[in-house]
Amino acid sequence: MALPDPPVSLPDRTTKLNWHALESAQVAQQLSVDAALGLSDAEVLARRAQYGANQMTEFAATPAWKRFLQQLMQPLVIVLIAAGAITAGLGEWTDASVILAVVLVNASIGYWQEAKAEGALAALARTISTAVTVRRDGHRQKIDAAQLVAGDIVILTAGDRLPADLRLIEQSEMRTDDSMLTGESLPVSKLLAALPADTMLAERSNMAFAGTAVVAGQGIGIVVATGDASETGRIAGLIAAAPTLATPLTRKMARFSSWLLWAIGGLALLTFGIGLARGETAFAMFMAAVALAVGAIPEGLPAAVTVTLAIGVARMAERRAIIRRLAAVETLGSTTIICSDKTGTLTENAMTVRALWCAGQSFTVGGHGYNPEGAITHEDLPASVEGGLRECLIAGALCNDASLAHEGRHWKITGDPTEAALLVAARKGGLDEHTLRLLQPRVGELPFDSRHQFMASAHRSDGEQIVYLKGALERLLPHCVEQLQSNGQPGPLDAKAVEAMAHVYAAQGQRVLLIARQIFAPNTPLTATSLKNLTLIGLVGMIDPPRKAAISAVRNCHSAGIRVKMITGDHAVTALAIAKQIGIAGQKVMTGRELAALDDDALSEAAHEIDVFARVEPEQKLRLVRALQGRGEVVAMTGDGVNDAPALKQADIGIAMGLGGSEVAKEAAAMVLTDDNFATIEAAVEEGRGVWDNLIKFITWTLPTNFGEGLVIVAAIVFGVTLPITPLQILWINMTTAVLLGLTLAFEPIERGIMQRPPRRMDMPVLNREMIRRITLVSLLLLAGSFGLFLRALDQGLSLPVARTVAVNVFVMVEIFYLFNCRSLTRGFWHQGVFSNIWFWAGIAAMLGLQGLLTYWPPLNALFQTAPIGWQQWFEIVVFAAFCSGIIALEKRWTAFHVKPVRKST
Repeated sequence: MALPDPPVSLPDRTTKLNWHALESAQVAQQLSVDAALGLSDAEVLARRAQYGANQMTEFAATPAWKRFLQQLMQPLVIVLIAAGAITAGLGEWTDASVILAVVLVNASIGYWQEAKAEGALAALARTISTAVTVRRDGHRQKIDAAQLVAGDIVILTAGDRLPADLRLIEQSEMRTDDSMLTGESLPVSKLLAALPADTMLAERSNMAFAGTAVVAGQGIGIVVATGDASETGRIAGLIAAAPTLATPLTRKMARFSSWLLWAIGGLALLTFGIGLARGETAFAMFMAAVALAVGAIPEGLPAAVTVTLAIGVARMAERRAIIRRLAAVETLGSTTIICSDKTGTLTENAMTVRALWCAGQSFTVGGHGYNPEGAITHEDLPASVEGGLRECLIAGALCNDASLAHEGRHWKITGDPTEAALLVAARKGGLDEHTLRLLQPRVGELPFDSRHQFMASAHRSDGEQIVYLKGALERLLPHCVEQLQSNGQPGPLDAKAVEAMAHVYAAQGQRVLLIARQIFAPNTPLTATSLKNLTLIGLVGMIDPPRKAAISAVRNCHSAGIRVKMITGDHAVTALAIAKQIGIAGQKVMTGRELAALDDDALSEAAHEIDVFARVEPEQKLRLVRALQGRGEVVAMTGDGVNDAPALKQADIGIAMGLGGSEVAKEAAAMVLTDDNFATIEAAVEEGRGVWDNLIKFITWTLPTNFGEGLVIVAAIVFGVTLPITPLQILWINMTTAVLLGLTLAFEPIERGIMQRPPRRMDMPVLNREMIRRITLVSLLLLAGSFGLFLRALDQGLSLPVARTVAVNVFVMVEIFYLFNCRSLTRGFWHQGVFSNIWFWAGIAAMLGLQGLLTYWPPLNALFQTAPIGWQQWFEIVVFAAFCSGIIALEKRWTAFHVKPVRKST
């Protein structure tokens, strides 16, 4: 039997309707469904055939071969491959093998470090893969969420995870946790009435979105969007569309490599031309140019970059930061702005009672999160938990449906976070809810009702019935006729004082609950209309508080020249209050609605000037990150929810929370914090700056060798002298010193004061003027020493192999002494600690051993055309190397006195 065609009135899956602006009957009509019966099986099949399953599109990952090939696309590596191929074509197999081995080792290291696939979209798919109860053909059925179609009637209860986007048509005290999608820190109460079409996503209370969870109540909704069309699917599209940006390191190294290649190419052409002018053959000059290129190219640089970054990865892992993309290590050191989510990142993501007001007195509650450790104090002194204060804590614990349990090292809650916070406060006052419930068993209740905005529970106690209430002040205060005094007895009500204190708490970003009671005779029916003569017990102020380490971490970021901005989906008052507590600058907050009205130029200005943004939607987070990047900022974005994932991927470095973060956020980020601590970012920034320092130390150390070798070849051709060093000897120098000497700089400890420097500007070159001057100076010293001692050896009647061995050892010994200078580019090496880098000393010892073999072991003498040298030659080599080190030390001191330090921007 043929399946019926879909109804013509059914909207296309890609059509974006304002479902929240329609009445429930209109939604059912649009989707051609009878809410009482649900869809028929035939209709479900027809819709699934037309629109597909409730699954998001999976985007193909980068294949392994392509990821490996990308490691070979660096300019310096391409030139090395070409040099190796040409050398092999000319029959120089030893030279070619060494060059190509270097290339393959470097590519392999980079590939394995970055081999973890980007699985953000797969993680998003997992968030909506669940079982769901639907109404079809008039019957309840439990099906896989992937089988849902638009128009399905879904039945929800507490604990369910939403399988698709729904327009609610029935609900009973239903509340959902939307924090992963909107950043809202409190459960959202659901309504049924239609809302204005321009209502922001976080305020669409008649909708329930895929991936969020029901924490209380029940509801029924019509599926209005599935798969890619859902809000979660839309975020998946934003993640896929966000490009993987080149990091500051890759951009700077690309420019530096281009400059280096132009310099080497120019030098090779100059050599070729000079040789031809002197009558040399074109073939001989071509070989000399190849030798010069091989000598001048720092073969060890790509490997050094990779290894230095990998060491940074290992160090960050020890400090609880896991790096997923290698170049992200250095990006942290370049960061100028950190855009942080509030809920779960700067805050605990755990509602916490901070203040109690009872009997005209204000009490402060200490502690963090759901751990029931903390003191209740009054005017900085421990408070006596009695009278009105005790009754307030008892009421909060009994008028409560949440539970608290200790699992492993963490406290876990079940139920509403607000109610869990009240249980924790009671325990801090020495009151256990289990004991209280035995002493005063519940005999009746009125669940929280969004119309009445309070909850009430009746308890049997000492022959009477006590009804405890908690809820909104504006609803309960008008029904209060008296208030509890400090001695626990009722007294006159001071409504103005109550309202004034509630205003103080609200101004601090706290959610304020009023706690009250009314005493009845036993077995009195509990109804909302009977609760008219209430006794006010007190007020409770609660908030999702800042993390303990966030305040100092933000302060340290500021001292390092890094601005911290808060971008959250939470309410403006709460966001600004938390920002002030943490120390984020600014007295103004801008909302998502205000952002939506700005054009790109105005948004760019607002992104620069304002530090707190609230009620922000995922696309707006993306716009803010892009606006800051457009102003030349290097942006780090932190977050833990699905709503943060697109901005995490767009940012120069995305930072996700490992414990409380969603899998989506972790997969989209370049770095994951294993302790969810904002302070770990500060440590990671410090490590990132240390990585960059060590890279510059390596470059400053290695380039004089390459340039010196190139200058020696040029000088030999210009003056018509036999080459002081052969191409194979050049490869020996470059590869052994790069591995045994240069790479030890990657293990250098972080220099003191590194977090007092401003971030590096994006337009700053890899090497500044001072480093270029130093590299030039050392290159000329190497030219003078190697060439001079080479000619001196020949003048003394020594053989060509002996003279060349002297030249090779001049290069190596100067590099060893210069390595001491490079442990710190601005101060003496002893400031780093003489033995703080054990690899430094091990590398020098190994290098001296290899040079001994090169000089005195016959097999290496034969392979590299070297010969043993005497003690006089060694003495001259060591004296010259020490002289060079002294010259560099004087140059450092001169630079320190004559170069003004870059001052921190404000």
